[in-house]
Amino acid sequence: MKDFPYTESKDTRSGFGAGLAELGASNPNVVALCADLTGSLKMDAFKKAFPERFFQVGIAEANMMGVAAGMTIGGKIPFTGTFANFSTGRVYDQIRQSIAYSGKNVKICASHAGLTLGEDGATHQILEDLGMMKMLPGMTVINPCDYNQTKAATIAIADHEGPVYLRFGRPVVPNFTPADQKFEIGKAWTLNEGTDVSIFATGHLVWKAVLAGKLLAEKGINAEIINIHTIKPLDAEAILASARKTGCVVTAEEHQMNGGLGDSIAQLLAREEPLPLEMVAVHDSFGESGTPDQLMEKYHLNEAAIVEAVEAVMKRRK
Repeated sequence: MKDFPYTESKDTRSGFGAGLAELGASNPNVVALCADLTGSLKMDAFKKAFPERFFQVGIAEANMMGVAAGMTIGGKIPFTGTFANFSTGRVYDQIRQSIAYSGKNVKICASHAGLTLGEDGATHQILEDLGMMKMLPGMTVINPCDYNQTKAATIAIADHEGPVYLRFGRPVVPNFTPADQKFEIGKAWTLNEGTDVSIFATGHLVWKAVLAGKLLAEKGINAEIINIHTIKPLDAEAILASARKTGCVVTAEEHQMNGGLGDSIAQLLAREEPLPLEMVAVHDSFGESGTPDQLMEKYHLNEAAIVEAVEAVMKRRK
């Protein structure tokens, strides 16, 4: 099992803020819109440096999506910012009708997703957003794992023509991917090559998968760990190659089991290579108030749950 040292932990939303500020300096067509959460989305640096390209729309998320769609007609590249719940569930009709249906070049940037939102509770802890967004035709869906990858993804999506959903979060997590990485939309990233089981993880669960890999190595299990930062388009080639090599699969995500990464990989395997699969995800449940660590443990979204899933799926392997 490879070692992944890190010198610091950072929140992924700060990676978005840093990437957006860098884009502002390099691309004059990039504009930013926020729904009264500039500080929470770390958009302050962009706002200060480029006030003429920053638009505070207030607590009017549906209007923000309509305004962003309109801006693309003039050649602008709008980045919208608010909590993931308000970026998807509250404005799904506007995204579907005004952005996805007409293929508008809007970048929907969503923070505070999943259980790691913590004490704000179930009403804000959206666990359905990846599924909602990946079902929209033409929508690219990205869920990076740490600060560096979130910054790189933010910069990369400006060059991608078409609507994008970029998901990140508030908790401080290990920053273990290279600062100079080139982010490739739709290309999975193999963190550790293995032969016994394929672990496909996304977002905050990627680091948990790395920790699980170390625990599994102590048990003599050599896990292949792959970071699926792009939920859609899915890197089918990389997933199938790994699954065929190991013969069994575990997926890990901070999302509902229905509609998430595991769901997409299950569909792929059912069509191309039926193999045993276990999913580490939320099982048809809303969240609740608590610290991020408490919630991730209670809802079995940690390295121990991944190890348990690996042991279960390996017993089913032929």
